[in-house]
Formats: sequence, structure tokens, C-alpha cells
Amino acid sequence: MRDLDKWHAQIIEEIIDPDLPIIDPHHHLWPADAPYEIEQFWSDTEFGHNIIGTVFVECGSEYRSDGPVALRPVGESEYVKAQAEKSKRLATRGKPPILGMVSHADLTLGASVKEVLEAHAEVAGELLRGIRHATAFYPDPPAVDRYTGRISELMMSADFRNGFAQLASANLTFDAWLVHTQIRELIDLAQTFPDTTIVFDHFGGPLGIGPYAGKQVDIYPQWKADVAELARCQNVVAKLGGLAMTINGWGWDKRNTPASSDELVMAHQDYYLHMIDCFGPDRCMFESNFPMDKLSVSYNVLWNGFKKIAKGFSENEKAALFSGTAQRVYRLQ
Repeated sequence: MRDLDKWHAQIIEEIIDPDLPIIDPHHHLWPADAPYEIEQFWSDTEFGHNIIGTVFVECGSEYRSDGPVALRPVGESEYVKAQAEKSKRLATRGKPPILGMVSHADLTLGASVKEVLEAHAEVAGELLRGIRHATAFYPDPPAVDRYTGRISELMMSADFRNGFAQLASANLTFDAWLVHTQIRELIDLAQTFPDTTIVFDHFGGPLGIGPYAGKQVDIYPQWKADVAELARCQNVVAKLGGLAMTINGWGWDKRNTPASSDELVMAHQDYYLHMIDCFGPDRCMFESNFPMDKLSVSYNVLWNGFKKIAKGFSENEKAALFSGTAQRVYRLQ
């Protein structure tokens, strides 16, 4: 298995605008199978950009091993609460604290998911800011075997929507992880629940593998149109990142050297600028999606790429893109 830190050491860039405050609103942690805990995350953030706080997003880690199945994801909130407490005790420049978390609940439980939301809140307290129930469906496993078992058109199902309806009254956002063929389902969901804030993750997952390999140019026009329509839903905000995952098919993970920020900008700038044009800076937030995007690009290079993409925006717009939108949407202290 590749040593990613040694691999990334081949591309060292001077940090652009090193004092710009950044809230990273999307990263993961787990203790098992090549651990990526707060210490490993800090090894990526420590010598570079001014990351002042972060938001953890669920990744199926540390579920309870017994008890009611519906409540087992609460174990992840317990784990992240401990990681967050450690991060706040030891926080310093380069070692940001975890300010919020987005947990998992099975929304197909319908109205009874309220018990799960309450259990997460009891464990996480003020850290709990949202829920993510990944709906990404890929109909051609095993090319993307981690999606096997997910249900087609899940966002359209009555059970899912009955569960989704519990989020607004609990003052929780919904992080939407889907793939590009499902964006129109999300539009319908957003229109049906205008009082629930939806966070559109990872550009809606434009795929570049399997039957979509090498077809980024072909799928871009429909993706572009769907995103523009989604942005008309004022309850939707967008995370700008997660486009360097292996499923996006850019191939950097297969190279002898990782991507540079210039390569990232060349490949991705049109996606980023279209999102910002549609949603506006006040509804967009840059995200690292680490360590998933670490398979293609280092943390410092990734944020340099974001800063290059944002160079034409005003100081107020940059403040929104790099910290303000995340702080407002997730109500971070």
C-alpha cells in the first residue's frame, strides 16, 4: 500500500495567503484499519493553512456493536465527541478544534427516527449540527462496491421522507451525498421541504468511473443544468470539494506523483466557478473531504487550489467561501 505522506512530499508548494481564516466543514475520522484520528488529521493541517475549526461528517465509524440497530450509529457520535474534546484541549495554530459534527441516522425509520436524533443530541450536545444519510446509488457494482445495497430513488420514498421531515423541528441540517444522476431527486426533496437546510456535498458526485470513465465532458452539460436548477432552492447550500475522489475519475491516485494545485485548478475550476455563480459565495463553502481526497492531493496543495480558484473574488466573498458560510450554516461557536 502506498505511503501517502511520502508520495505527497514530492509536491511541496508555498502556502498562499497563509493567514486567511478557514473552517474546514467536511472531514472524517476513524480509529481502525489505517487509523485517521485527530492526530493524523493534524499531521495534514499542522504546517500550512490557517484552519481555525472543522466539522466532522459521518463515515460509519465506531458504531455500537450491540443494542437496537437503529441506535448503533450513536456510537460514532460518542467517539467523535471524545475526539472533539481532545481537539479543544490541545488546539493551537495548525491543530484546529472540531466545532461541530454531522451524524448518521437511518431516515427510512420514518417518524420513529426522532428517537435516534434525540440519542445523538444527548451524546453530542451542542456539537450535533446535522444528519447525513448517504443516498448515493450506483447501479453497476462491483466497480463501486461501497454503494452496493443502497436503494435506487431512496430520496423519493415515503419512509425516507417521513424521517427527513423530523430534521427541521430538531434544528438539524441534512448533508446530501449522492451521485450526479440523482440531482433531480434532490431538487424534488428540497422543494418539498423548504424549511430544512440541505447541504449539497461534493458537487453531487459527478462520476468518472465505470460507464462514465473518461466522459467528464459528456456529463458536464447535464450536471451544469441540474446544479443551476437546484440552486434555485433557497434552502440548499453547497460544499465545494470532494471532487478529487477516485470515483470522479481524474486518475491522480494512479500516478507516480500527486496532483499540484495548478493541475487541480485546470481540471476543476469550471465546476467550482459554476457552483459559486449559481449559489453565490454566501451559500458556498470550500471543504477538504479528507482523508478521502488525500488519495489524489495533499491538504496544503488542495487549499492552495481553492485559493487560486477564489482569487478573483472580493475579500468579503472569500471570507464567506472559506469560513463564513460554514460558520453560519452549521451554527458554529
